[in-house]
Amino acid sequence: MVRKNQSVLRLLDVLCDVVLVFIAYLIAIGLRFDVLPGRVSIPMNSLRFVVIAAAYSFLVAGGYAVCRVYETDRYREAGSRMASVLGVNTVGTLVLMALLYVFRAEHVSRLALLMFFLISSALVIGKHLVQDALTRTLRARGYNLKHVVVVGNGALARQYIEEVRSKPELGISVDGYVSAVEKPDLGKPMGAYEDLEKILQDKEFDTLVVALEPHEIAHMKQVLMAAEKEGIRLEMIPFYNELYPAHPVIESIGKTKLVDLRATPLDNVLNAFIKRSFDLVASLVLIVVLSPLMLLIALGVKLSSPGPVLFAQERIGRNKKPFRMLKFRSMRQESDPNGWTTDADGRKTFFGSLIRKFSLDELPQLFNVVTGSMSLVGPRPEIPFFVRRFKEEIPLYLVRQQVRPGMTGWAQVNGLRGDTSIEDRVVYDIYYIENWSFAMDIRILVRTLLGGMVNNEVVSGAAGRKRNPD
Repeated sequence: MVRKNQSVLRLLDVLCDVVLVFIAYLIAIGLRFDVLPGRVSIPMNSLRFVVIAAAYSFLVAGGYAVCRVYETDRYREAGSRMASVLGVNTVGTLVLMALLYVFRAEHVSRLALLMFFLISSALVIGKHLVQDALTRTLRARGYNLKHVVVVGNGALARQYIEEVRSKPELGISVDGYVSAVEKPDLGKPMGAYEDLEKILQDKEFDTLVVALEPHEIAHMKQVLMAAEKEGIRLEMIPFYNELYPAHPVIESIGKTKLVDLRATPLDNVLNAFIKRSFDLVASLVLIVVLSPLMLLIALGVKLSSPGPVLFAQERIGRNKKPFRMLKFRSMRQESDPNGWTTDADGRKTFFGSLIRKFSLDELPQLFNVVTGSMSLVGPRPEIPFFVRRFKEEIPLYLVRQQVRPGMTGWAQVNGLRGDTSIEDRVVYDIYYIENWSFAMDIRILVRTLLGGMVNNEVVSGAAGRKRNPD
């Protein structure tokens, strides 16, 4: 049976990460000051810096805990956990750099900090990857199983059982099902609904999964009372499973329960603060770091054709409010900025086509992020004409407007940009909104940097297909 108290193992897991982060610091300063050439004014192997590094290690481990790195969630993908580690390390490094700038510690080795970030990320991520791989392997072989009994035999029960069977690495064992009518292909029948209390008394389970169909609603109270009487954990698959959000919010008015089907993680004040703080810090750092590149692009735009370097196009943002989105101008000034473009569009300059190919025309949107009209990650904003059109044609389209639009997004890193299905984009955008986490934002940004900025536009004048002006 599943362990009900893993506090000791979790504490050891946390302390192991603290030690790994501290070791990473020692390795980084050893490489920087004892191996690599070059002199620095402030050696970072003094007692003061070692104490700071030790304290930082505990703070970073606390950040991992906040991002649920240590939670034993069988349904959470390993990639999400690793992205959380990378995100916490990134924020920690940015904060350190900001503090060094504020306190004018110009002579502290930035190279040592960069090496510390890379080594600590590699050590902690490597440790968790090995840990997750070992855990999943053991579960697939029948160890550390979570034993469940399913209540119901309809489409919902069948869907749950089939998905669990297809993923043995989750370590979930469906020991049987309870229903009014036996369906042997579902597994072991354990009795009728009236027998549930006795079934739970005779055999110990970890969880009772309730998957009743709408016409079986009369049995719900009986099932719930049996589970509560025997003190067994209960999970429910709702009748309207297809419409149910990933993270619903339930409110109460007296005895009445209200399920908010459009609640999102970013409705939480702390989550919204974390996302906005990261947007602000990261965009300011990127503006400083990329300023030489943006100056070169501005010069290229100016020399490629007469007109302003930037153009501001009206787009629809959060809560359906319009804003002016900035871009480097890639077309001749007399062009219609709201029209559809093609790969061979004569309105584009060669230089404009080149910067569009690598999404460099989007860099001025960092200033939109600073002002709060955009985020680094979110659904891509559309111009008002297309918003009015798509909201009539595509169900749930305006759900995208519950969050700030982004420079990149979950749909974009999954290949849905340019001449791709708007319906598919909406599906990915809503998945992002309902499942947002800071780790997910970091994963999207990493995937954007590792290839998500290059699109299918043709730089030359070859004929091409129409595309949305994304």
